[in-house]
Amino acid sequence: MTIQPAMPKSWRADTKPHKFCPGCGHGLVLKALGQAIDELGIQDRAVFGCDIGCSLLSWDFFNVDTVQTHHGRTNPVITGLKRANPDLIGIAYMGDGGGYAIGAQHLVSAATRNERITAILVNNTQYGMTGGQMAPTTLPGQKTETTPYGRDIEQTGHPTQGPEMVAAITKEGAYVARGTVANLRQLKNFIKKALQNQIEGNGFSFVEVLSTCPTNWRTNAKETWHFVENEMTQYFKIGEIKAPDSKGPEEGQTNG
Repeated sequence: MTIQPAMPKSWRADTKPHKFCPGCGHGLVLKALGQAIDELGIQDRAVFGCDIGCSLLSWDFFNVDTVQTHHGRTNPVITGLKRANPDLIGIAYMGDGGGYAIGAQHLVSAATRNERITAILVNNTQYGMTGGQMAPTTLPGQKTETTPYGRDIEQTGHPTQGPEMVAAITKEGAYVARGTVANLRQLKNFIKKALQNQIEGNGFSFVEVLSTCPTNWRTNAKETWHFVENEMTQYFKIGEIKAPDSKGPEEGQTNG
């Protein structure tokens, strides 16, 4: 007789497999989040907010209270819920377009006010759901639907380095890190720390995750993992950037 492992409490078994494209990294990020929620035992207190875009496909992923927000408005929605009921554990889940473009002002404001929420931003260097256009995180020279000859930083500027920005504008108590779907154990640890930081009431918690999008990158499996493990990490450094017991981005940063 084969004994099946118990399904984590926070996951909805009837929604598996997930609805993302083959090779998409969102499922891996959500797996790490679900494990962190279960290990911390916060399923009954958690509220999961998801943004429009590929992120919205996570609206029925968890057995936790969930709200789908307008594009770029996930941070203020979760902030409002948290302020109305401080006992909740507010999780704002979004893509790089929702967090760094249309929702950039909300991310900056939440970080400046040191809101006691946890924001998780998935960075796949382009707008995934709408066909692969250039996003704030598109790498220099990267080809997208709107940059067919590669991103020209003289015209469009450099890619947004969100965690570094958040770390620079937050004060004491904030937790900021960047993980990757190429290292799930480390990623779960970062997300768990971000949730624990909220549980302790320290301050704003932010985790960016380097993720994959072979559909819009037009890459095979080998090319996909090379891009996320090598090319993306040349510009977006992996590690903890700020923690409550550190004095700033420099002392709190660990790469690898």
